[in-house]
Amino acid sequence: MVRHALWASLTIGCVLVLAGIARSCPFCSAVSQTFSEEMGTMDVAVIARLVKVPPPSDKPGDEIQKATFEVAKVLKGDGLVKAGEKFDTLYFGDGTTGKSFLVMGISPPKIMWSTPLPLTERGIKYLGEILALPKEGPERLVFFQNYLEDEDEMLARDAYDEFARAPYAQLKGLKDQIDLEQVVAWIKNPEIPASRRRLYLVMLGVAGNEKSLPMLEEFMKSSDRKSKSGLDALVACYLTLKGETGLPLVEELFLANKKADYADTYAAIMAIRFHGTDGGVIDPKRLVVSLHHMLERPELADLVIPDLAKWEDWAAMDRLVDLYKTADEKNSWVRVPVINYLRACPLPKAKELLKECEKIDPAAVKRANTFFPVSPAAPTPPADKATRNEANDEFSVAAADPVVSTGPSATLASAQAVAAQPAAPGEEAAATGDDDVVVAVNRGAAPAVAAATKPQSSPNLAAILGVSWAIGLVLLAVQWTLLRGTAA
Repeated sequence: MVRHALWASLTIGCVLVLAGIARSCPFCSAVSQTFSEEMGTMDVAVIARLVKVPPPSDKPGDEIQKATFEVAKVLKGDGLVKAGEKFDTLYFGDGTTGKSFLVMGISPPKIMWSTPLPLTERGIKYLGEILALPKEGPERLVFFQNYLEDEDEMLARDAYDEFARAPYAQLKGLKDQIDLEQVVAWIKNPEIPASRRRLYLVMLGVAGNEKSLPMLEEFMKSSDRKSKSGLDALVACYLTLKGETGLPLVEELFLANKKADYADTYAAIMAIRFHGTDGGVIDPKRLVVSLHHMLERPELADLVIPDLAKWEDWAAMDRLVDLYKTADEKNSWVRVPVINYLRACPLPKAKELLKECEKIDPAAVKRANTFFPVSPAAPTPPADKATRNEANDEFSVAAADPVVSTGPSATLASAQAVAAQPAAPGEEAAATGDDDVVVAVNRGAAPAVAAATKPQSSPNLAAILGVSWAIGLVLLAVQWTLLRGTAA
C-alpha cells in the first residue's frame, strides 16, 4: 500500500514538472483529460448500446454482475473489435436499455473495458468529429470554440480543457476566428465559472480592442467578487488592450494600494509576470517599475523579489538590503529571497552586501545556502553594462533563473504559476496554497519539525522548478515518511 502511494506521488511529481515545462494557455487550468487524450492512451474506443442489465442482488458478499453492451461504432481499434460485437463490463447506471455510451478498453485480445460513459446524440457526433481533427493548431481550436458553454456540459468541459491545454501561440493564431461578441457575453455572465472566464479573457485579449476597456476597468474597480473573478486574466487582458498606459490604474488599485486584498495583489503580479514573459506589448523595464511598489509593502515584498532577479533589476539592490536589515517578526521571511537575489547578482557590490547580511542574520544565509544550494546565477554583464547597473539607471531583461521566495506569500517567478493563482472568495477553487513546510524552515525550524507541522500535505513539486532537484528529492522523502506513518 505504501509502495503504491509512493509511486503515485512520484508520478504526480513528474506530471507537475512536465506541466511546468509546457507553455499552455497562461491563465487556464484543465479540469481533466480530454476525450482525445483518453482515447489516445487506449487500444479500443467504441460507441456501444446497453442491451442487458443483470438483475439486482441484495445478498451481502455477492459479486457485482456486469451489464452487456453491443458495439454500435468503432472509434478506435478497427480489427480488434467490430460493430455488432457484444461484451460485458461493470455498469452502475439506471439500466435503460438502448442508451448509447462511450466505452474504452486496453490489453487486447482479452480487452479490459472501462466504465461506460453515457452519451447524447450530440456527444456521439462530437466524438466522431474530433478524431478527424489535426493534432494541434488554430484549426483544431476553431472546432472546439463551437462547443464552449455547450448545453451538453460534458462537451463544454472537454472543449474548455482543449483550450486550456493549447499553447498560447496557438490561441493567438485563432485571433481572426474568435467570436468576439460571444466571448464578451460570456465574460459579462456572472454565472460563468472563474476558470472558464479566465479563458474568455485571454481570448478577448487576443481578439479584442479598446472598445472593451471601459467594461474591463469597471470589473477591476468593482467590489463584487464575481465581477472580479479571474482577476489575474482580467488585469492581463486589460494591459494587453491598453498597453503601458494601463499600468498606472493597476498600480493604484492593486500594487501601491496597501489596503488591497492579498488575492487581488497576487493576481495583479501574475498579470505582470505574464506580460514580462509572453505578453509582448509592454517594455519589461516598465513592468519592473510597477513591481517596485511591492517593496513598500514589506510583508508582501517576497512576492516580487524573484521577478526582480529574473529580470536582472540590480537597481533594487540597496532597497532590498534595507528590507533585509529592517525585517522583523512580521516579515522576516523576506531575508532568504533577498539572499538569493544577491547570490544571483553578478555585480561585485552584491558579494560585499552578502557578507553584511551574514553578519546580521547568519541563520538566514545558511537556510538560503542549504535549501537552495545551486545559486540561480545570472550571466555576468559586459563591463559597460555593469557600470550602468551600479549607477542604478538601467538593467537588462535577459533570461535568468528565478530566485525562489519562501515566505508565506511565496510564488514562482514564472508565468507558469498564473494557473495556480489562489481563488478569491466566491471562486470555485484554489489551485495552490502556501507551502507551510518551507515557510516553517525559512523561519528557522528544522526540516523534520517543519514537515510535521503539515502531516497531510504533499510537497508542491511544481514550486521546485528552477531550484535544485535535490530539494525535490528531500520533499519526496518527507512525503514517503508521512505515507509510512499513515499506513502504520
